[in-house]
Amino acid sequence: MIGVVDYGMSNLGSVLRGLARAGAQAELVDRPGRGEDLERRYAALVLPGDGAFGEAMARLAEQGWVEALRAWVAADRPLLGICLGLQLLFDASEERFGREEPRGLGILPGRVVRFAPGLKVPQMGWNQVEPARLHPLWEGIPPGEFFYFVHSYYVRPDRAEDALARTEYGERFTSAAGRGRLAAVQFHPEKSGAAGLRLLANFVRWVETGAPAPVSSREALVNAPPPGSGAGSAGGDRPWN
Repeated sequence: MIGVVDYGMSNLGSVLRGLARAGAQAELVDRPGRGEDLERRYAALVLPGDGAFGEAMARLAEQGWVEALRAWVAADRPLLGICLGLQLLFDASEERFGREEPRGLGILPGRVVRFAPGLKVPQMGWNQVEPARLHPLWEGIPPGEFFYFVHSYYVRPDRAEDALARTEYGERFTSAAGRGRLAAVQFHPEKSGAAGLRLLANFVRWVETGAPAPVSSREALVNAPPPGSGAGSAGGDRPWN
């Protein structure tokens, strides 16, 4: 069972449907309870999110998730962050919350910064994602595949090795990050057609096997059906909800 963290700031129905289409059993969980209960019930967690960084952190704290998520990742248990769920993993954000610069979960070192002045924000629509290194999430997904983005801020990791993928929008930014069994993406896989479904299925497989999927070379990343086949590329697909 995969638990989807429900703190009131995400289109949770889309995430649940995406995971179901990827072959997973998933349910919403609004409070972590005791850590051992969380670990007994769930093989993995998904941290989605839309909206303001500071408000999201306040809600996570109110519902008891801050320490629970830190402990979950520290135990090297699988977690997938989506959109704001990626940003929350970092130390802090430039997106003001009142007069304060909000602090994040501090799981990955780095900051969340706003796109440069002059760029249209939010970035809304399809953009290409280039894997920065081999990872189970990218199995069967060719470099340069299109995914669906909606965001005005992006993560700037302190450690280059934490970047899992990069994307161009005015500048080259980190569009996926992680370490160990933690992975997070800035885009919305649940709204990214066949490519997004493949990524979610890769995450589910990663959780089920307890080990990286068998990807041994960069060439394996392009060993996927051609765009438009409906199996490995978002191509011209419309986002599905």
